[in-house]
Amino acid sequence: MSQIQSLRGMTDLLPDEVHRWNAVENIARKQFGLVGLKEIRTPLLEATELFSRSIGEASDVVGKEMYTFFDRADRSCTLRPEGTASVVRSALQHGLLSQGPQRLWYLGPMFRYERPQAGRQRQFHQLGVEYLGLASSRIDSEVISIAWDLLLSLGLKGLVLEINSLGKAEDRRNYRTCLIEWLQDNFEHLDSDSQKKININPLRILDTKNVDTQKMLKEAPLLINNLCNESLDRFEKVQELLKALEIPFKLNPRLVRGLDYYGHTAFEILSDQLGAQSTVCGGGRYDSLIEELGGADTPAMGFAIGLERLLLILGNSISNDISPDVYFVNKGYQAETNALVLSRKLRAQNISIELDSSGSAFAKQFKRADRSGAKWALVLGDDEVSRGEVFIKRLRNSHDDKSPKQYKISSSDIDQLINFLKDKIKN
Repeated sequence: MSQIQSLRGMTDLLPDEVHRWNAVENIARKQFGLVGLKEIRTPLLEATELFSRSIGEASDVVGKEMYTFFDRADRSCTLRPEGTASVVRSALQHGLLSQGPQRLWYLGPMFRYERPQAGRQRQFHQLGVEYLGLASSRIDSEVISIAWDLLLSLGLKGLVLEINSLGKAEDRRNYRTCLIEWLQDNFEHLDSDSQKKININPLRILDTKNVDTQKMLKEAPLLINNLCNESLDRFEKVQELLKALEIPFKLNPRLVRGLDYYGHTAFEILSDQLGAQSTVCGGGRYDSLIEELGGADTPAMGFAIGLERLLLILGNSISNDISPDVYFVNKGYQAETNALVLSRKLRAQNISIELDSSGSAFAKQFKRADRSGAKWALVLGDDEVSRGEVFIKRLRNSHDDKSPKQYKISSSDIDQLINFLKDKIKN
């Protein structure tokens, strides 16, 4: 019988890799806690209409990349391809906005049917922040600073912040007319995919991955030249606040966000840790989305970070110490029973114990003890049980060469054992 494999683009996170993910998540939770953000968790599966209305039916995400199917009640369902729409739907459904502005964050898997590559899978994970009900330019700068500070706290180097303004809806309509005219004049130089988008959603052509089209678009009209004075003043204020925060940035007049609901401030944070600059974080303001999904006219701002890409950039620079405090070496019928009981009592005192349950020779168990990362081992055999003793042995991977290599303690004096171990672990 053939062995079943995972689906293409669906990647297992094995134990040796999960600890790096946990390290990132722990740092993110700490950073978001400092800012006062509240976590929200939404379902993986949503009504397809949520994304067709929010992302836009003309988008590649909705048209080509979503995992969509009909359930047994003949409802069109979709595995969420991004997090923002689900957060907004949840906030509306549960009346969160009636309780005042919401500062939320989320973490979880998303799904897009696209070609898998390094840092991009069909099931991928997003870490995101959403500010709902807050309109000022100060909020734009605050959200950007949260993303910037999180990446710095993770140890990323060579960060570059790029910002642009997409203006008001009227600004984008005026620009759309101007851009369509220019694209039609240069129609024969566009790639076939971009040619199809001219009258559907021309701004998406600015997101093209086609190298030849990218070169040609350097001559295209700029959105910033179509912004009204109100939009320009707002964008200028965002820049002033970023300077006050001492966050360096570059203006990128060709930066657009790939989803329909963005307006005003758009930003990306890039890193050069993979050699060429690579986008780590993207976000912006989306004041029209909540109304589009059936709510009142409500301002909103957020960002998302792809964890696969982030972990790829971080490499082995991020780690989460998962070594046990103590490795319990034990062999013999009575010793194995006593070790099981003793381990449970020590764990109740917040001492992490890895209990060797192999029953193999002491020499093999000590090799595993050294590999575990623990600095100390408890050693118990049937002879020690008969004498009411337990040995505490310093392992080879400990760099403390001053203290004795081995101690002997009464196994019945649990308090002494607990205090001894806590002192050794602390030091």
